[in-house]
Amino acid sequence: MRRPKACAACRARRRKCVVQPGHDRCDYCALHAIDCVHELPRGGWYEKRAILKEQNGSPSKTQGSDSGARSSGADEAIISPSASTSSVDHQSGSPVLLPDMALRLELVDAYFDYVHDQFHSIFHRPTFVEDAAQDLVPESLLFGILAMGARFSTNPALSSIEPRERGRRYFEEAERRLNLRDISLRTVQLSILLGAYATGDGDTEAENLCYSLACRTAQLIGLPHRPAPTALEREIDIRVWWSLCMIDVWSSTAVKLPRLLPPDGDGAPLPMDDLPFLYLPRVDSGNSPSTPGSVFERRSPLIGQMVLLNRILLEVNDFNKRCVAEPPPSAAELETGVQTLVGRMDAWLAALPADVRDTDDNLLWFNSHGLGRIYAAVYLGYYHFGQLLYYQFLHSGGTDSGEVTPAVAEAGSVSLSPAVSPALARVYSDRCKYHSARLCDMIYRAVYTPGSDVRYHMVAHVLVIASTVQIHTLLFSDDENQIAEARGRLEKNFEIILLLRDYWPALDRIMARLRLFHETCQVNMGSSFVLDRWMLQFLVAFGGPMDEKPARPQRELDAFYRLDGII
Repeated sequence: MRRPKACAACRARRRKCVVQPGHDRCDYCALHAIDCVHELPRGGWYEKRAILKEQNGSPSKTQGSDSGARSSGADEAIISPSASTSSVDHQSGSPVLLPDMALRLELVDAYFDYVHDQFHSIFHRPTFVEDAAQDLVPESLLFGILAMGARFSTNPALSSIEPRERGRRYFEEAERRLNLRDISLRTVQLSILLGAYATGDGDTEAENLCYSLACRTAQLIGLPHRPAPTALEREIDIRVWWSLCMIDVWSSTAVKLPRLLPPDGDGAPLPMDDLPFLYLPRVDSGNSPSTPGSVFERRSPLIGQMVLLNRILLEVNDFNKRCVAEPPPSAAELETGVQTLVGRMDAWLAALPADVRDTDDNLLWFNSHGLGRIYAAVYLGYYHFGQLLYYQFLHSGGTDSGEVTPAVAEAGSVSLSPAVSPALARVYSDRCKYHSARLCDMIYRAVYTPGSDVRYHMVAHVLVIASTVQIHTLLFSDDENQIAEARGRLEKNFEIILLLRDYWPALDRIMARLRLFHETCQVNMGSSFVLDRWMLQFLVAFGGPMDEKPARPQRELDAFYRLDGII
């Protein structure tokens, strides 16, 4: 059998491992400043042979010892049997390893703090953490959760490993344990975890395969309507189902594939308010005696509001696709489509309980109850969907004069926004800038409020889109106050994006997208904001690579961050 030549990182990414002559690390590992580990794949033929040799009393090498890489105590905290719970998978013969209980619970908490309820809502945190402490959680799910949470750990045992790579071994183990013949909620949850990890890696193919498996399995078991023995289990089913419905909208749009689930969720009820959900008991015995009265004094329908907003996102995405299709809609069709969606967004906002509206007091209240990050995520969705809806009107309505410049008019042949009057286009352009500014401000408030800081990778995607709106202000506004505000937002946005880049490999592509957009602005400012097929991909396909543009001189990264003097 041929001995594998790819390093561990490239093998995990399923990409070619390229080592330049005279270099000791491959291109990928050198770019990301990580160790290039040429260890044997876990569960493979070589590892099985090593296990057999050990069982027969023959000496064998431990994983990674042939390269000498990652031999520190940090790595041992992950893979050493002396520091972990160890068992053997009897089907493959490969070792199954977990970190010690203290580190395990720390990573579980990190997952619930920074991923769960923002990326998806598929568990009940109080009972899950309790089960994890008693070693009752299925190991497949536990490995998937550790894979997502490890990147946020501050534990010294992991300090020598790059944050974005800390969970990869756990991911590989969770992936190995995925059983396609297990048609159950566990398979749905594990597939969602694996899909979320692939999303953070920028692996859109694996992401969609995992999410597709989750959707089909959920349909096979009748997840949204199947009977459940307790209210808690019923609510978990509902939340998992709606998580899939929301994932299905943005994931399928990004890769231009048909959606798998019905837009209305097949008539499933919306998730219950989030605070009462957290206090649901394992068995149906009424409210827990320890439930504080404040839980029921205010409304907290955060996940439910995400579901309602996601329906609007579906319509916005479909509308924008129609706008770049052939033949294009008429001016009347364009205006009707925009007004319909404006009405949907206004109706959502008007129906919000006062307790959930976007105010500093509400953010602080939800933060005090451990829901600050979810509260922020709701409004990141609302403001982002608004900037998606109005974005095309930056092209024809974004100048201070409200007039269509010659450059804009020339580029307008491939955009539909000139089909409406300049005055109306200006109104919509201003709304795009309003949503962009509010989105940025919400992220700043969340990031600088302890306990509300949002770190999931799609924050970077929406910030990149918002940053292009700020660039538009720098390029076309004559108002010095607006220019100063836009410059300040760009500086903060870059700071936050670079922070998130430490956690998520997908942000390398997101940063490349912003660089590509900047270069497009340099080539032709007049057509940079035209809503064509390329721009639509830029707006919605946050994980995959963008089409290459004509070659231009490569600038230093720090010059790019300064936007070559624009900021």
